Amino acid sequence: MTSPSERAAGLRVERMHGSPRWAGDGFRNTFGAKPELAPGTAMPTVVDFLFRGDRRVPRAPLPTVAPFDAWARPVETGLRATWLGHSTVLLEVDGARVLTDPVFSDRASPVSFAGPKRFTRAPASIAELPPLDAVVISHDHYDHLDRASILELAARSDAPFVTSLGVGAHLASWGIPNERIVELDWWESVELRKVTITAAPSQHFSGRGLGSRNATLWSSMIVRGARRSVFFSGDTGLTPEYAEIRDRLGPFDLVMLEVGAFHPAWGSIHLGPANALEASTLLGGGAFLPVHWGTFNLAMHAWDEPAETLVELAPRKGAHLVMPRLGEVVEPTRVERVETWWRSVEERGRAVELASAPPQA
Repeated sequence: MTSPSERAAGLRVERMHGSPRWAGDGFRNTFGAKPELAPGTAMPTVVDFLFRGDRRVPRAPLPTVAPFDAWARPVETGLRATWLGHSTVLLEVDGARVLTDPVFSDRASPVSFAGPKRFTRAPASIAELPPLDAVVISHDHYDHLDRASILELAARSDAPFVTSLGVGAHLASWGIPNERIVELDWWESVELRKVTITAAPSQHFSGRGLGSRNATLWSSMIVRGARRSVFFSGDTGLTPEYAEIRDRLGPFDLVMLEVGAFHPAWGSIHLGPANALEASTLLGGGAFLPVHWGTFNLAMHAWDEPAETLVELAPRKGAHLVMPRLGEVVEPTRVERVETWWRSVEERGRAVELASAPPQA
């Protein structure tokens, strides 16, 4: 498989190799975090993934809300968000619509017949989305960069694709015109008609196959309008760079942080709910919308563990949680409390299992 760095040419490869993050054979994290498992955890992780882990898939379909009527109404506070699954969120910021890490396919996988499958279909299809001003792609992993979704978005919209340095090589190889691709190194920005999008540090890795490890950059992304600002983590571990992001680009009205698919062995490259709350504090607070959970079975923990841990720990941290149902359109500053909707999924599933169980002799 040809890596993005091998496909890159001209100005793209010059920019990649000129980045302070480029280490000669790939990109690197500022503080040296690597994607390898923590020492002493490799075997337990493999065993857990193959044979252990209760309730990794929900017992019943997740509840969804049709967002279309809400999208037709004006945004009253200048900021509105619709969680469409995993890390895909439709943001409406000061009149601009920005879609993050669009994955609408049934599987987060290089093939359509295998790999992690969605628990529940997305509450809206790409064809049903309102007109977009930008599509943001944090990095190139399959659960964040989905070829089928990108091609359909390119056909149905003229919005630019704003992504991390090097990821444009993937898009260009799929036929996306270079003039529609904006690649950013950390701290670089692009000014669009109504918002500015800035790439900032994250602590993760990249790659879509053999020979492509760290060939492209990974980033968090900030969307700032005239009044409102949103932080989107992409995938990351806990890093002190979040304090620098706060000082240079904050404050934020909404922070969207990954909370799912975590394990102690991955502590430096994924947050999990407890570290996400710490990251929110480093970023200076703001409403906190958890992403990267409730969509695909990508880890060993129960599918709803991130949500349960957040509602337990958030009051101690003074965090303002925003945890909408799939497709529920929310203005974060108006969300006063969390409805634990995920609990009804398990209750519904248990009721179905009891009703279908054979009678006892």
